[in-house]
Amino acid sequence: MTKFEKFLIKPQKDVIKKISQNEVVVSTIVFGFLLGLLIFTFFTPNYYTVPEPIEFKIESGSTLNQVIDRLHREDIIPSKSNMKIAAFLFQAATNIKAGYYRIPNGLSYFQLIELFLEGRPGKQKLVTIQEGIWQHNMAGLLKSELGIDSSKFIALSKNRTFLWTIGIKQNNAEGYLLPNTYYFFTNSKEEDIIVKLKDKMDEIFAADSVKEQMKKLKISKHQILTLASIIDGESNIESEFSLISGVYHNRLKRGMLLQADPTVQYLKRDSKRRNKIYYSDLEKDSPFNTYKHRGLPPAPINNPGKAAVLAAIFPERHNFYYFVADGTGGHVFARTAGEHFRNVNEYRRWRQSQK
Repeated sequence: MTKFEKFLIKPQKDVIKKISQNEVVVSTIVFGFLLGLLIFTFFTPNYYTVPEPIEFKIESGSTLNQVIDRLHREDIIPSKSNMKIAAFLFQAATNIKAGYYRIPNGLSYFQLIELFLEGRPGKQKLVTIQEGIWQHNMAGLLKSELGIDSSKFIALSKNRTFLWTIGIKQNNAEGYLLPNTYYFFTNSKEEDIIVKLKDKMDEIFAADSVKEQMKKLKISKHQILTLASIIDGESNIESEFSLISGVYHNRLKRGMLLQADPTVQYLKRDSKRRNKIYYSDLEKDSPFNTYKHRGLPPAPINNPGKAAVLAAIFPERHNFYYFVADGTGGHVFARTAGEHFRNVNEYRRWRQSQK
């Protein structure tokens, strides 16, 4: 090889060497950027704004897309796309496990996928909360079933600051917590339970048909819950609820006293004879006494169930203004005071015959 040829070849090698070094630098920068982006996107904690932890149920047979849609809808994750990519990288499409989960705040996409793949749902207990339950009785029931601090539960129920942060713009949560049969985590906090029952009650009022009907009635959510609590206190027969609701709506329109026994029983709830009403009880001077004060009481007198709430919103249209027990668990309805007095006398005769 001549000196000239060597001269031509040497610079080409130097150029190739320089190009190779630049490629390595660029590749390193690109790789570092992509790695950083990956870490930032999929390992950065995601924070939600509601009290933690969130209770999240994955139903048996749920698809990955359904789970991701719910996570996004409940503001647990900010991006469905990122969650789907994380699930793809974990090959989690068909491997997530059904169950109840407690999702703490600040989990990344990868941590969420890992949680659902490992299937580490908390222990659950099925608890039935009966409709029309007083707040202190609910606290006692939850203490017995879940071991919560009943005093703290009651204190939170009256803590205006806490209630306002969860969307209850009142001085007491009583009436705003929906009784039903629920699965609760055995280590549930008092705050978690209140939020869960409140959210379930809110679901009733989210329906378009409910919103439209409340506009027609020109009645507030607080008034509905107050009326529903009276309805739930009057009867254990759900088929009567809309009839009873119609009676109270009729009386409210006429400006009549509601004369609802459950409101008087509410005033006697700490008495051993709370279920028996005497004439002296009807004279108690309280805004909750509907025998003395017109209109609805200032707040719900218990936590009404869904059937009573819907009955308060959708009363049966009729001309009844009175009703009295019929001795079999139901009630007899009347249009006039005369009819009502005859029904009352009939009930008294029946009760006398039982003695």
